[in-house]
Amino acid sequence: MVLSVSERTFTQEVLESPIPVLVNFEAPWCGLCRIIHPLLLQFKSQCGDQIKLVGVNADENFKLSNTYRLKSLPTLLLVENGIVRHRLEGFRGRDDLRMALEEIKLTYTNHSKIYSQTADLECRTA
Repeated sequence: MVLSVSERTFTQEVLESPIPVLVNFEAPWCGLCRIIHPLLLQFKSQCGDQIKLVGVNADENFKLSNTYRLKSLPTLLLVENGIVRHRLEGFRGRDDLRMALEEIKLTYTNHSKIYSQTADLECRTA
């Protein structure tokens, strides 16, 4: 399941999140949005608690759509510590998206492991 986020909850759920967040800007009328949804769910299950997945209805959250200058739907933003680290838009299909998600997964799940190992070492030496 994907957490639905609105303008009211965006700051708390995305910008202030302690873990990276993949934000899926979508709309009910968007066919490609429905097609990629299973890929996003698979990505979420593979990443576990290391990356959070949220959805934003672009039609109902116009301020967010403008703030992040959406040009097409779906648009995916990877936000870490309140900063957009990756922007995925205009992909040509499932394979394009799958490759981009794989790159994000490798970068951020390895990053989290390194951070956890460093924190663990710091705890042991303290």
